[in-house]
Amino acid sequence: MPKYLDKLDYSIVQQCMHCGMCLPSCPTYLETKLERNSPRGRIALMRSIADGELEVTKEFGEEMYYCLGCLACTTACPAGVDYPVLFENARAEVEESDVLFSPDRRFWRWLTLKQIFSKPWMLRAIGRSLWIYQASGMQSLVRKSGVLRFIPKNLRELEPTTPTIRRHFSDALIPENEPAAKQDYRVGMLTGCVQDLVFSDVNRDTVDVLLENGCSVVTPRSQGCCGSLHAHNGDLEQAKIMAHRQIDSFGDDLENLDAVITNAAGCGSHLKHYTTLLKDDPDYAERAKLWDAKARDINEWLVEIDFRKPHNTPTSTKKTTYHEACHLCHGQKISAQPRSILDAIPGLEMTELSDATHCCGSAGIYNITQPEQAGKLQTEKCDKIRETGAEIVATANPGCHLQIQNGVREDGVEVQHPISLLAAAYRSGIEK
Repeated sequence: MPKYLDKLDYSIVQQCMHCGMCLPSCPTYLETKLERNSPRGRIALMRSIADGELEVTKEFGEEMYYCLGCLACTTACPAGVDYPVLFENARAEVEESDVLFSPDRRFWRWLTLKQIFSKPWMLRAIGRSLWIYQASGMQSLVRKSGVLRFIPKNLRELEPTTPTIRRHFSDALIPENEPAAKQDYRVGMLTGCVQDLVFSDVNRDTVDVLLENGCSVVTPRSQGCCGSLHAHNGDLEQAKIMAHRQIDSFGDDLENLDAVITNAAGCGSHLKHYTTLLKDDPDYAERAKLWDAKARDINEWLVEIDFRKPHNTPTSTKKTTYHEACHLCHGQKISAQPRSILDAIPGLEMTELSDATHCCGSAGIYNITQPEQAGKLQTEKCDKIRETGAEIVATANPGCHLQIQNGVREDGVEVQHPISLLAAAYRSGIEK
């Protein structure tokens, strides 16, 4: 018996009116032209399971994991179908039924979801070990030695995409309380999990930009994953635990904050829906509503408070383009705000990216679980970037950042978070 899909409010399950307007927006449908690989087709399968007409099968499980979860269909949908809720519950149904079981899969899910990304100390210990491996030159030596040819093919193909770990993580760069010179707002800062290890410099840039705009910043220590990784991979129960921890990290201070800031699009899309995730939790349902009311993407927040425009005089102009992270433009409906920030930065010559809202293939861990399809999307995206002639690609999600960086590395194109570009403009300190 279904445990998740048939427990949903049935109005969500039957909301799709089968108009097909989602089809041209769906990367997997465009690849195969098969109805089952479209949002409409997937929702029909979900509804049949909710209605008891179909069993949860291995084929259904594979279909749910072939979906990127990019949410482009939600932007195209005239009926406002809540695809994220359907998608997450469908994957939870797959995991509950165990139709995709294999010893390897169970081990890797246990290691990643239940251990590494549920225990901040473990993630940081692995990050620190990886930093030592990279900084010592051992990684370069291993790559040159040829020993990698003896590891499994799937791991061998992933190895070149290993992200560079930062020497200092967020807690070493950002004090727990940092007052603005002139305080107009008081906000909380989320440092994330992958963001903390790989892009702690972006977290520091985010705090600096907030301070420049009159926001005193509270950054709780030793933060962990927000639970988006768990929810998007069918572990809704662990996602709830991670949401509890995220809310608890601010304690009673949550009520006194004007906003809780995230700079990672994928995290932000999940963080703004704790109310839905925790609606049946007697201890957290009300706090989740308060959380959702305060959760803001950094681009969104800066435009909301009318951020200070930088007035530095750049020494050169760089051609720049902007890739819209799926969970920012489709998941959070934030598109104009990052562009407003980029347009305000002196020295950036903005060039529009064709199909800027199309997925780059990162999609959480999709580039690991579905490398072939992810690779095709990466190639398409990077070809579009090359067409612009841009020297800088701005994007606001760590997964997109790494996916695009790996795709344009040989072209000498720089990938930057919009907020890092704004922070650099503030720091230049040369007034017009």
